[in-house]
Amino acid sequence: MNKRSGYIFAAVTIIPGFFLVALFLIYPMLQMVYQSFFDVSSLLGNPSYAGLDNYKSLLTDENFIIALKNTIFLTLLIPIAVPFISLVLAVLVTQTKLKEKALYRVLFFFPSVLPMVSVGILWQFIYHPTIGIINSALNSLGLEAIAFAWLGDERFAMWAVVITMIWQAAGYLMVMNIAGIDRIPLELYESATLDGAGALRKFTAVTVPFLWEVVRMTIVFAIGIATNVGFILTAVMTAGGPGLSTTVLLRYMFTQAFQNSNFGYAMSIAVVVLLISFVISLISNRLTNRETIEY
Repeated sequence: MNKRSGYIFAAVTIIPGFFLVALFLIYPMLQMVYQSFFDVSSLLGNPSYAGLDNYKSLLTDENFIIALKNTIFLTLLIPIAVPFISLVLAVLVTQTKLKEKALYRVLFFFPSVLPMVSVGILWQFIYHPTIGIINSALNSLGLEAIAFAWLGDERFAMWAVVITMIWQAAGYLMVMNIAGIDRIPLELYESATLDGAGALRKFTAVTVPFLWEVVRMTIVFAIGIATNVGFILTAVMTAGGPGLSTTVLLRYMFTQAFQNSNFGYAMSIAVVVLLISFVISLISNRLTNRETIEY
């Protein structure tokens, strides 16, 4: 009876959650893949079967190729930069003699609770060519020669967005790393100190190995940040410009669907985004896979 009751309890608790996941995640995903094989010019119209035509068109679409390169750039850079910076911040506020550590925790985490649109508008002002903080500081230091219209220059626009993404996301992942660091026994650091290890040696020999599972988790989160946050920030800060220098696949998908009414083609772009995220997640999982250290 106890075993049967356990099964019933498990079913009662799992089935509602599975139903919601199936309804709001799995079903829309399957619908997306299905509609990518149709020529859908209206949400209310009758779709016509197109087979692989949408995917073939992607191969000759120059705008898609540019958006694909930008998306791959973000999904490779952000999962490296953001977890690393968040780990460094976590170490700074937990294992150093930095004063007012609690204040710094709040300051580093604060950007993560701001609405994404607000973050984009804020950094638009920071990068503004005439009233922005960056150019104003450069002008006051006599460095007018390197004061650019950061969001209006194809050479710097994407990097400006990347800096904004790191600023917004690093604090959130920092909290995850802090939780992991707090679980590492202090005896390990004390033993390392007795062995003559310095701060850098403690970081590489104690903190990183015992925090590795958390680091792997932050990398997965960062992949999602690269696709979703990148879409929102590029839409708000640059509208995909100048030219197509900051256009990512999700924005190009949005343009095809809601501006060009080419919904089937947009769904094929969405499938590509899904595949990129899956492949990069799989690669990162293989590259970071190692034996778990227990303590």
